[in-house]
Amino acid sequence: MPDPSEIVPLPGGSQLFTLPGRLPVGWDEEAGAFSPIKETRVGKTKSQWNAVAAFLPPGYIRTLLPATRIGSRYPTLPLWAYSSVGWRNGKFWATGVLIDPNPHWHPKYFGNDRLLKRKVEMLLGKESSNRLLRQLARCALEYHCFAAKNLFFRRWECPLPTSPSCNAACIGCISLQPSECCPASMERIAFVPTLDEIVGVALPHLKEAEDAIVSFGQGCEGEPLMQGQLLERSIRKLRVETNRGTINLNTNGSIPQQVERLCEAGLDSIRVTLNSPHPKYYNRYHKPKGYVFREILKSLSIAKGKGVYTSINLLVFPGFTDREREIEGLIQLIGKTNLDLIQMRNLNIDPDLYLQEMGKGEGIGISRMIEMLKREFPRLQFGYFNRAKERFYSYG
Repeated sequence: MPDPSEIVPLPGGSQLFTLPGRLPVGWDEEAGAFSPIKETRVGKTKSQWNAVAAFLPPGYIRTLLPATRIGSRYPTLPLWAYSSVGWRNGKFWATGVLIDPNPHWHPKYFGNDRLLKRKVEMLLGKESSNRLLRQLARCALEYHCFAAKNLFFRRWECPLPTSPSCNAACIGCISLQPSECCPASMERIAFVPTLDEIVGVALPHLKEAEDAIVSFGQGCEGEPLMQGQLLERSIRKLRVETNRGTINLNTNGSIPQQVERLCEAGLDSIRVTLNSPHPKYYNRYHKPKGYVFREILKSLSIAKGKGVYTSINLLVFPGFTDREREIEGLIQLIGKTNLDLIQMRNLNIDPDLYLQEMGKGEGIGISRMIEMLKREFPRLQFGYFNRAKERFYSYG
C-alpha cells in the first residue's frame, strides 16, 4: 500500500494513459485480496476494462507503478514513465514526490505555441543556413521539447545535440528502437553539426539568457562523446568568447580520456546516466558496445578531480532502484566518486518489459531510499534538472 506522504493530487501538466492489454487490479473487500477487474456492467451493457496510468510532470519522481495484470494479448507500451493513479473525492491522485522545485520547468511556461512559432520563424529568418538551429526548431515545434523551446525564448537550458551515433543500445532509448519494439519518441539527429553551427546556437544563449545553460547530450541524439573532438573545440571557442553561463555535458561517461579533455577545455558540469550501480544490470539495460562499467566510474572521478560539478542521472524504477542491493551499490558508488548531485529521473519504459530484463525482486520504497541516502551523505544534492553554476548548491 502507498505511504500517505506519497499520495498527491495529480500535479498540473500530468497526462493520463490507458494501458491496452493490462487489466486493472484493485482490492476486493469481500475476498480480502487484490484481484483484477475484467469487465463491468452499466445497465445492460458489459464493458471491458483497461488499466490507467499517469505520467507526472518534470520534477516529480513516481513512487509506485500501476497495479495491473497482463491479459492474453498485450502490446509493448510506448516509452513513458507509468505511475499509479486513482480517483477520490472528485479528483485524481497519484503516487510521487517532488524531488526538484526548480520553477523553470513548470509546464505553464511552455504552453504558448503561437508565440513560440513566431519566435522560431524570427530566429530562422536570421540563421536559416544553420542546420542545428533547424533541428532544434523541429524539436520545439513537433516534439514539444521544453529545452528546445527555451532556446527560442532565450532563457534557461538550451540543448546542443551533435552525435548521430552511439556506443550503447539502451532498451529504453527514445531516439532509436528496433522495428519489432515500440516506436522511438523522436527521430535522432542525422548529421554532425559544424563548429560554427554549434557556436552560432550556443554563444548568443550563453551571453543573453537568464540562468544560461547549454547542454551537449540530448534525447534526439546518440552519445556526445562520439564527437569528443568537436565538443572540445566548441567548448574552447565558447570560453574564448564568454565566461558567462554554464556548459554542461549529458553523457554515458564511456570515454574517460575524452571526459578529461572536455573538463580541461572549460566544461562546467557533467551528468552521467545509469540505471544501476551494478555492471550486471547496467549491461542488461544499456547494452554497452566497446566500453565497460568501470570506465563510467573513472569518468566521474576525473570530472570531480578537475573541479567540475559532477552528477549522475539515475534512471528510477520503483521496485528495482529501491531494492536493498541496488541501494548498497549506490552508496558504494557515491563514496568512490564523491558526487555532488543525484538527478533522479523516471525511467520511460514498459514496466513489464523492464522487469523481464531485471528479474524479480522487491523494493523498500523510493521515499525510504532517498531518506537513507540523505542520512548517509548529508552534503549530497538531490534533484531532477541540470543546474546553472550560480545554483549548483541550491534547490535542495
